[in-house]
Amino acid sequence: EVQLQASGGGLVQAGGSLRLSCAASGFTLGDDYAINWFRQAPGKEREGVACISVPDGSTYYPDSVKGRFTVASDNVKNTVFLQMNNLKPEDTAVYYCAASPFAPLCVLSRRVGSPGEYDYWGQGTLVTVSS
Repeated sequence: EVQLQASGGGLVQAGGSLRLSCAASGFTLGDDYAINWFRQAPGKEREGVACISVPDGSTYYPDSVKGRFTVASDNVKNTVFLQMNNLKPEDTAVYYCAASPFAPLCVLSRRVGSPGEYDYWGQGTLVTVSS
């Protein structure tokens, strides 16, 4: 069965860092997949925060996280990571990873992904940033 599992969330102080993991099973991310990280805060729409074309490592970030968040893949582990630095209270949200079999999806669209573009979703992991 195709599955994604997001993990690594927790409670951190503003200015701190967290590293989220998105582990894939049932398929190989390096074949031809894009992984997009989304987040959803209470009362807000789900928004993309990072995208990676796994086969070539191309990435895309919105301005809200650019320079603070970095997405990368470990193809041996079949896992994508989201390194979040200099966290702010407004980063508090449930973070989800999602996969598309079209690897250059976000790169060619020149934007971070939209939820409807992604086929497979993890359960999400909660990130809370205190001030």
